[in-house]
Amino acid sequence: MKFAIALCLVASAVATSIGPESSFPADSKSGMNLLSKARRLDEEADYTFVANYDIKFQGCHHVSQWNAEVDGEEDVRIETKRLVRFRLCPSGYCSDESGAGCKEGYGDYIVDMNEYVNAFMQMKEEYEEQKCNAYMENYCNCDEVDDEEGCISDCLYSANMGYCVREEGDLDINEYLECAQYDPPEAYYGNRRDRKLAQQEIEYFLGPYCADQGGQIHMGLFEDDTCTNFADELGYGGATTFSSISNGKSLPYSSASKSLVDSGCWSCKQVDENAYYNAYAEEEVTEFCEMVYMEAGKCETYLAYGYNENACTYLEGIKMTRKNGIIISGTGSKNKVAGAFIGIFAVSFVLLGSYVYYLKSKLDRGRIHLSD
Repeated sequence: MKFAIALCLVASAVATSIGPESSFPADSKSGMNLLSKARRLDEEADYTFVANYDIKFQGCHHVSQWNAEVDGEEDVRIETKRLVRFRLCPSGYCSDESGAGCKEGYGDYIVDMNEYVNAFMQMKEEYEEQKCNAYMENYCNCDEVDDEEGCISDCLYSANMGYCVREEGDLDINEYLECAQYDPPEAYYGNRRDRKLAQQEIEYFLGPYCADQGGQIHMGLFEDDTCTNFADELGYGGATTFSSISNGKSLPYSSASKSLVDSGCWSCKQVDENAYYNAYAEEEVTEFCEMVYMEAGKCETYLAYGYNENACTYLEGIKMTRKNGIIISGTGSKNKVAGAFIGIFAVSFVLLGSYVYYLKSKLDRGRIHLSD
């Protein structure tokens, strides 16, 4: 088995400490990818205040809408629009365990799921590359070993860092962070099932989707270019079909235990290498936070800096309901009047049942006396 190990950072980057607050230069892969999609900034706009916050994924949900790009009879007319809700919490006050992240001084936002996933995955990939290279340089000691690749991969797996090892033939998730056509591997072609699919002209598409409970984002296999209809008739997000057409391989990020986006708190402050020597160094915002903040609908009623409330009404419809980040559509608040009536009905039902039982017992005793 051949392995390709990520070894693409300079020595200076390896020597730095690694963490969610690590910097990602504007000319990096993450920066170029995000900047290419970003809206043109107003020269007077100032987003530096975002550097004082942590960003936290709170959940996602689906919205059905008309597909304006319908071209043929087989095209999906009602497509699924997927959105992500996230929160900016004051740095140092964001909790990984709490679904809300923080209770005061925050801003709530809604953004297209593809935009958020793309930005997050690019940021996470560069963070992991830094972490992997730092570990290999400092702990693996494989320079003088005959099988250097095997030594490095064993070293990384033993440290529970298997994500650092790229196995030949692995699916490149970055190509499908937006709905894109998927072609099965060549080894799959030629069998009976493939000939049947070829005759029916079946096409498959891979893309992210929001899990039913709203707390995770998974990869799914679909039968349309809007990633609306799953390839599996029995559900499972298309994972079963993917395995059958991909020589038994599993679809990454398709299980309930693995999400494309985590719910941890990520600092929006970009670390300046000279900050340790310059106490007056200007604080900068990471590309990830800046781009999703720019694109998002905002509700900043409780934020100390911004006062944009263009999305407050919409966000009111997807309240947080559990501490683990799961959200539901609707206000999420309990109806006190309905609750009171339910309580009264329950008590009345118990009392009525008890009275009926009392009357039945009394009637039975009366029958016994008459028979005597």
